Amino acid sequence: MIFITAKFPVKPEHADSWSEITADFTAATNAEEGCLWFEWSRSLSDPHEYVLVEAFRDGDAGSAHVKSDHFKRAQETLPPYLCATPKVISQSVEQDDWSELGEMKVN
Repeated sequence: MIFITAKFPVKPEHADSWSEITADFTAATNAEEGCLWFEWSRSLSDPHEYVLVEAFRDGDAGSAHVKSDHFKRAQETLPPYLCATPKVISQSVEQDDWSELGEMKVN
């Protein structure tokens, strides 16, 4: 799978409404056939930063995502809400779902 984590520095005046701002983009992405997950979290250390954790079945699914109409719309509509360019890590990994964190096994 393609595993991607990105940090979005949101302008303070838009931080509380980020989930509404990104709702259509998030729903459309999660509906993609090759999307395994596309989930936002708010940083605990910086309330103006959101972390996006996303995964796609393979490179073809990732490519389809960045070519989609909703991705192109997000490229136009989301930057005005940001105070800097998002940072990203993107890697191919040899699995297709989350693994258990064995060091914190719950019995």
